[in-house]
Amino acid sequence: MTEQETQEAVARRVQAVVDGMRRAAERAGRHANSVRLVAATKTVPAERIRDGIAAGLRILGENRMQEALAKIALLQDAAVEWHFIGQLQRRKVRDAIGRFTLIHSVDSIELAEEIDRRAAAAGVTQAVLLELNIGGEASKAGFVPEGLMTRLESLNRLAHLRIRGLMAIPPPTEDAEQARPYFRRLRELRDAIEAKGMASVEMSELSMGMSHDYEVAIEEGATLVRVGTAIFGARHV
Repeated sequence: MTEQETQEAVARRVQAVVDGMRRAAERAGRHANSVRLVAATKTVPAERIRDGIAAGLRILGENRMQEALAKIALLQDAAVEWHFIGQLQRRKVRDAIGRFTLIHSVDSIELAEEIDRRAAAAGVTQAVLLELNIGGEASKAGFVPEGLMTRLESLNRLAHLRIRGLMAIPPPTEDAEQARPYFRRLRELRDAIEAKGMASVEMSELSMGMSHDYEVAIEEGATLVRVGTAIFGARHV
């Protein structure tokens, strides 16, 4: 495939995803602008990401800190914002502060406290989402839904942490419809938290849905969908 053909393929895929997002929003009676696309760029080389940016991508999501930092440097001229969507190790928090508009994956009180400490030292406030282990999977990190309300009391006291919403990855399924109950539960939990009205806890964002199930996620209230394979093709790890 030539360079031009590759660029055209990426542009077609971006448009197909955007169209799918619009249709899903319409089915749910929502405005298309209420959902934003986060292009998951793990293992995707910078030149392919540039093709995506040319096709309209404006938010890029990275899973690995070292890979992210290299790409941020290479694409510093691009009009995009960067989100961190992978598991964030506490020793990597310093690298994240000030570089990522939003960290999607705060999965513990300890990580939240470290982000707050590093953000305070940098003189900034870091926007984050709380990651929920929505399926109760032993292999996944994240807050347990049943205990989140009590945890929020501690999180609410962190002055340099701005909680913007929730994130979750449901248990893997072959049928996107099987993920719907998990997406719905996350939305209902968001609504319950919002009703409590905590000063530094904002629940405007729901990050849920990926390449195979983002339309269902949007129907259930997603405001951010993390899509990689449907745009850039299968990953080469």
